[in-house]
Amino acid sequence: MRLRDFDVLTFDCYGTLIDWEGGIAAALRPWARHNGLLLSDDELLAGFAEVESACQAATPGKLYSDLLEDVLRAVASKWGVTATEDDARAFGASVGDWPAFPDSADALRYLKQHFKLVIVSNVDRASFAGSNARLGIDFDAIVTAQDVGSYKPDLRNFAALIEAVAVLGIDKERILHTAQSLFHDIVPAKQAGLATMWVNRRKTADGWGATPPPPEAVTPDLEVASLTEVVEMHRAEAGAD
Repeated sequence: MRLRDFDVLTFDCYGTLIDWEGGIAAALRPWARHNGLLLSDDELLAGFAEVESACQAATPGKLYSDLLEDVLRAVASKWGVTATEDDARAFGASVGDWPAFPDSADALRYLKQHFKLVIVSNVDRASFAGSNARLGIDFDAIVTAQDVGSYKPDLRNFAALIEAVAVLGIDKERILHTAQSLFHDIVPAKQAGLATMWVNRRKTADGWGATPPPPEAVTPDLEVASLTEVVEMHRAEAGAD
């Protein structure tokens, strides 16, 4: 399989383009310390992963910024402390502060010259707008959880993605879904019949970080550790022609 077999790269955003683990940890760290919780970043991220997916399953139509408020309350309850309304609102509004990975903007600018670029993200439109400003790219289509009324790994999100790409005049066989989370993206994308590329941002780290483990074994069609590797792969293919 080659990158040049595809016309569209569809991207998860948080964890793939935006360093959501860094952003989540930075937002939770001071709150945890204030409440006397001596937890490592890995412990904070694991707690987040456990409750976020449960909140998404329970309230699939809730805006992500509001859902993050629920996540903080659930995390606080899990660890036997409190989250004030101000704490919850601040965490819900933190998405726009989460940094982009250092290679994201440059890689997207390069890839935009060769592919249609589409976002499918577990977020609301307003939160994504802040992240999109960091990425600096005019995506060809954007599909959010707010648009669909459900959160990945729900297959409805991938059906909406395929439909959005069809509007661009491109069949799903020409889509390469590109994402970090096996749980949220690679498993359901393959179930939806899409080719997949795993951006394994945690290749040198232990555990699953801010995402739950995948519910089943899955083998992505391609694997890279960064978007820089995607660019290098494309350039190597071009040089081989």
